[in-house]
Amino acid sequence: MILSETTSRLERGLRGELNALAVLDHTTRVLLDAVPADVWCGVVLDPSTLLDTGGRHESGFPESSMRRLFEIEHVEQDDVDNLRALTRRSGKVSLLSRSTDGRLDDSKYYREILRPLGLADELRILLRQGPRTWGLLVLCRDAHTRPFSAAELAVAEAVSVPACAALRRSLLLSGVDCGPLPDAPGWVVLDGDLGIRSMSPTARHWLDQLQEQHAPGRGEGGPYLLRALAVQARGEQAGAGAHVRAPTGTGRWVSLRAWPLEQGGEPTVVVSIGPTEPAELTALVLDVYGLSPRAREIAQHVLLGRSTSEIAGHLGVSEYTVQDHLKQVFDKVGVRSRRELVAELFFRHYLPQLAHPPLSTDGRLLSPEHDGRAD
Repeated sequence: MILSETTSRLERGLRGELNALAVLDHTTRVLLDAVPADVWCGVVLDPSTLLDTGGRHESGFPESSMRRLFEIEHVEQDDVDNLRALTRRSGKVSLLSRSTDGRLDDSKYYREILRPLGLADELRILLRQGPRTWGLLVLCRDAHTRPFSAAELAVAEAVSVPACAALRRSLLLSGVDCGPLPDAPGWVVLDGDLGIRSMSPTARHWLDQLQEQHAPGRGEGGPYLLRALAVQARGEQAGAGAHVRAPTGTGRWVSLRAWPLEQGGEPTVVVSIGPTEPAELTALVLDVYGLSPRAREIAQHVLLGRSTSEIAGHLGVSEYTVQDHLKQVFDKVGVRSRRELVAELFFRHYLPQLAHPPLSTDGRLLSPEHDGRAD
């Protein structure tokens, strides 16, 4: 009864066009009524890098814990319930006490983050659809609160599905979009006949840069690329969507992603369009170090927390070949280990922006000249 009431209440509140923070706010309020917690937070994640891009932290960990938490989570990546390890598992919910078989002291994260704060256990809920993880909910209880029960874990698992769908939709449809922000996505909604129903100013900015020309009187309904993508999205399995990257006339690349969506009983297609994702940006950073294509590919796998054997299996090469390329990567970047490689790239290229991050309402980083602050 509690499970069905919770999911029904959650789904009712997630209807409509909500931004990412509103999705997290409603989801956590409903969830906490059924699964109370002493410390909690909701995080928006970049699905390519699994780095935080925004979230609700008012009831989360203190500022003094965050740097070490980031180090364990994004640099060392070796704890039992590390985010990257969770994304390789089949379930959407993980309880630290279960993952350690009751030996919480085996967890570095518990010893260095939870225990000093008087917290006894942590529940993590992935907001994931297929292989892509869009967000994370974290609930902690202290030693004076009863342990998480199996029934509460079932509620948490059920909440993940509608919350993920709403969060993904929010990143397409909501947020402040007042003009052509250079590093922000825009959105287009196509009607049942693939005509443009509505479009944000930023989307118009990107569409105008696509390299597509038409004879007079043609292409007035929008780029053919846009409509071809929408057709493909409709033909895919439910929720799969379609994705394409296209070069602009200025030498940049943009990514377009389309999902079919029912709105008021009418079949529509929602398309997001913006700069290519951080995975490609990471590749550009690695290019700066002069890495070969294969070495760069292996370095990206290392950043995702994959072992030598996992990389070898994925690429169809020997573990010796992987180690040989890794040595070249270490020499080029000027480090001596995997940990130093991740730390170099994370702390040099990402962490400096977290101290005072200029964020849009959907959690994406904006360039300094567009963050609305005076120098």
